[in-house]
Amino acid sequence: MSAGRTIYVLVKLLPSILALRKDRKKWAQQEKNTIDSEQFRKNARKALDTFVSLGPVYIKLGQWLSSRADILPQPYLEELSKLQDSVPSAPFEQVKPIIEKDLGPINEKFDDIDTNSISGASLGQVYRGSISGQQIVIKVKRPGIEEIVREDLKVLKKILPLALRFVDPNLRYSAKAMLSQFIETIREEMDYTNESENLKKIKQDMENNDKVLVPSVYDEYSSKNVLTMEYLPGIKVTNVQALDEKGVDREQLVIDVHKVFFTMLLKHSIFHADPHPGNISVTDDGKLILYDYGMVGRINNETRYKLIRLYLALVEKNPPRVVNAMAELGMLTPGYNRQVIEKGIELSIRAMYGNKPDEMEVQSLMELANQTMSKFPFVLPKNLALYMRMASIIEGIYKTHDVDFKFVKVLRNILQEENMIPKAYVEELKISFEKFSKSIDSALRLGPEMEKFMDEAEIFMQKKKPMVFLGGSIFASAIFVGSVLLYQTNEVLGMTGMLTSGLIMICSAIFRKH
Repeated sequence: MSAGRTIYVLVKLLPSILALRKDRKKWAQQEKNTIDSEQFRKNARKALDTFVSLGPVYIKLGQWLSSRADILPQPYLEELSKLQDSVPSAPFEQVKPIIEKDLGPINEKFDDIDTNSISGASLGQVYRGSISGQQIVIKVKRPGIEEIVREDLKVLKKILPLALRFVDPNLRYSAKAMLSQFIETIREEMDYTNESENLKKIKQDMENNDKVLVPSVYDEYSSKNVLTMEYLPGIKVTNVQALDEKGVDREQLVIDVHKVFFTMLLKHSIFHADPHPGNISVTDDGKLILYDYGMVGRINNETRYKLIRLYLALVEKNPPRVVNAMAELGMLTPGYNRQVIEKGIELSIRAMYGNKPDEMEVQSLMELANQTMSKFPFVLPKNLALYMRMASIIEGIYKTHDVDFKFVKVLRNILQEENMIPKAYVEELKISFEKFSKSIDSALRLGPEMEKFMDEAEIFMQKKKPMVFLGGSIFASAIFVGSVLLYQTNEVLGMTGMLTSGLIMICSAIFRKH
């Protein structure tokens, strides 16, 4: 590793790090209307220029940071979101050996390849071609990029401990986790076999969705360094003029974009995490075409339901449940002050949502997340960081079209169509029951006197012959049954209400026995 490169990068980044430290402090302590947003944007633009000047790895880092609301104030996010992954393509003469090393002679494998690339990114570049008369695109890794990435990742690891001395403690916690997540993601993107598998999985998941098209992969013409796919042309999703000329309903288009991406997130095990306008095209009849599957997020069922509960808690303006969901998702740093966070969320909701939840728009929802995350010790686990990236980029598409759109209504439609709201409540109940059962088990282990008391209570109950035993599992089941019955009568209660109702049902049954 070049010591000179390390020093150069540190010197280039240090002014932006110091400016960010100052701006984060202002953003957290002051009210939004007293902040000089233009100065924030000026500092953010300097950071953007710095990332571009440092090369491919830092362009990727800037893009990654553009959705990290736990690290950057909102004006920074908006400016860095403009960072395009666009780098002049290397000459085809340098790319040809990479293709032929993995696949064999080009003139034997392909009918033809246009040597002028149709796009150039920091890690790879794309060409048009054909196989057996079928139009294809060929994505090829940029020459020498592996060595460049390897060396610059070493540099980042080296300078991070030094850079963190200049920032606040909360940012240190988030930045360490962020770098680890970034390194893992960029390494995954360097292997096109990962992207091929991602594409195939999403194509399978979305095969019954008539609003989206996913290209097919040509496995025999693909490798770790080359990915050959079906060519699906369309209109760029943000090309308002072209879409209008084709008569595409842009309001419905914005709805479809959200439905497609949030259905991936909330229903399936993998979601496209990089939906910037260059990766989405639109057919003449309004269908979406998705490109570039190098960056994806993966969420298991447990995390998915936690995320749904977080959405429901925000919509229902319930700060305690918001904090519960965030804690379950691992979004809070160790030793957080629950009371302070709940109060902050409550104040943020009051200040930013004076209307009914159904009228919340994407911008308001994202601003709530940003304001809250800046003020309190939040951290985003990898998959949720990718989710935030996805959501913030989609928000940019919505802003471009400037149509009448209500995010929460679309989200509720997705949850209802997939029958996820009842499931989310049931999962929340299960977690509460487990915690309650554990608390009972802990109480039973407090000492012999407690166990003796419970034994005597059980004997007494048996003599009276009410066949009710207040053990943890049956007790939880009774609450569960009572809560489900209440839910089925369309009375969606808070957790306290459901637990209390269950207790009342049990007590009533006992007294009737006596």
